[in-house]
Amino acid sequence: MAQYKTESHFRSLAKGISWRIIATADTILVVLFVTCLSGGCSLENAIKIGLFEFLIKLGIYYVHERIWQRAYTDGVVTKRESLYKSLTWRLVATTTTFIISGAVLERFDEIALYIALTELFTKFVLFYFHERLWLRIPLGKIRRLFIKKQL
Repeated sequence: MAQYKTESHFRSLAKGISWRIIATADTILVVLFVTCLSGGCSLENAIKIGLFEFLIKLGIYYVHERIWQRAYTDGVVTKRESLYKSLTWRLVATTTTFIISGAVLERFDEIALYIALTELFTKFVLFYFHERLWLRIPLGKIRRLFIKKQL
């Protein structure tokens, strides 16, 4: 049995998809919450923002994952490294959320800012635990699933 030291591209993609499902559900709820509090409740806008985020951030997430794979030199990911990775992702993702929210709502005002700031906190916690959960899945497990299917 091979001993893997880094994530495969398949694992990064699977991890990205699982994260985007969680994150998109959170985004839709956050957008609904913020827009309803402001008196402009719109499920349609919440779904649009969630859908755009899913598509755009999946690519960004994948690149972020691959960059962090190069940063892990010893093959062991500490809680501190997970924290740093969560912080860098939140910086990129929150900025992206503000831009997407402003574009969909056709205004870059306090509503788009509140959406981005609210998800800053909700997704920081969700992302950290998502990271720690994926660390429990042994490296190579996802890779072997894809290799078996190809044979």
